[in-house]
Amino acid sequence: MLRGLGLVRVACALVLMSPAAALAQNDLIVEKKTFAMPSYTTVAGATIKDVKIGWEAAGTLNADKSNAILITHFFTGTSHAFGKYKADDKAAGYWDYLIGPGKTIDTNKYYVLSSDTLVNLNVNAPNVVTTGPASINPDTGKPYGMSFPVVSIKDFVRVQKALTDSLGIKKLHAVVGASMGALQTYEWAASFPQAVDRIVPVIGTPRADAFLIEWLNVWAAPIKLDPNWNGGNYYGGKPPVEGLKLALKMVTLQANHTDWAIKTFGDAPAEAGKDPAAAMGNEFKIEAAIDAAAAARAQLSDANSLIYLVKANQLASADPAKIKAPTLVLYSPTDLVFYRPLVEDAARAIAAGGTSVDTAPLPGPNGHLNGVFAVAQQAEKIKAFLDK
Repeated sequence: MLRGLGLVRVACALVLMSPAAALAQNDLIVEKKTFAMPSYTTVAGATIKDVKIGWEAAGTLNADKSNAILITHFFTGTSHAFGKYKADDKAAGYWDYLIGPGKTIDTNKYYVLSSDTLVNLNVNAPNVVTTGPASINPDTGKPYGMSFPVVSIKDFVRVQKALTDSLGIKKLHAVVGASMGALQTYEWAASFPQAVDRIVPVIGTPRADAFLIEWLNVWAAPIKLDPNWNGGNYYGGKPPVEGLKLALKMVTLQANHTDWAIKTFGDAPAEAGKDPAAAMGNEFKIEAAIDAAAAARAQLSDANSLIYLVKANQLASADPAKIKAPTLVLYSPTDLVFYRPLVEDAARAIAAGGTSVDTAPLPGPNGHLNGVFAVAQQAEKIKAFLDK
């Protein structure tokens, strides 16, 4: 998704994949696989039939299957955290600079896997496999729409646990994830303390605070105001693209920071000679860039799935007191989604129960997205923590 700093960097903020890496002869090639469950019962007690999620992996499981590391993805992300599907892919997975042979999370040493979540946003992307509101309900033969059951971060983790169980992995060496991935990371340690050796939550807290709950609600609001949403019954018709685009613009802006906006765009006009002061239709560069990025992102996304993701994140509720796995918390000092004081409070709450907790900052111009773009600055700390 990324090729540079301007418009493409904005697109990256939306898609949250990886800065484009130079092509190399030893690029890691990964295969998208599908994990299927005949049915799954949600935390709330609803049954979902024919559940499928996509997953990919690199490295080799050792004899006792104790070297597996699970990567959990963020709100707009997918399982594609590392490697490429084909050698000529323009960009690798979003954390490819961290994960691979000889890298911080070394696939010569660890078996690293990552999966698409339920209700994944990227329904229209060719390498995403997910079950959610855009899926066909086996009982009706029609898309679920808003009749799909409510799912939570706990549900994401339980389906991942079923995946790792199917591989014979009884205990993960580590779970590592950013943003919504951090919510899942904390939940793994709280729900399955005997199945996780250590966790690395990046730019996230164990649960959604009241301010975040309302911000998530605001993210979804433009979709529900789009007449084409039609209460979620738009499949087979005209989707609520305008509402979805606006929602993605809001996510992008909050996931970044003023430093990024000022340094990347300033107050430059979108087009030379078209001063925004001269006519209402003349845009600033930042407006046009985010508009274009949101439009491109919306083509891969599903509006109802964004609404379901919002609910899942609002329901995040891992109990810090239940987390016993050694924890390395990475945070962005300028995060506008998961505020630094709340991340630090969470770390203290985990440590209060006697758990070993370390923290480290991820400074940079991108605010929340420092946890996607700038994690390498703590590479040595991550490597040492994983190698203990």
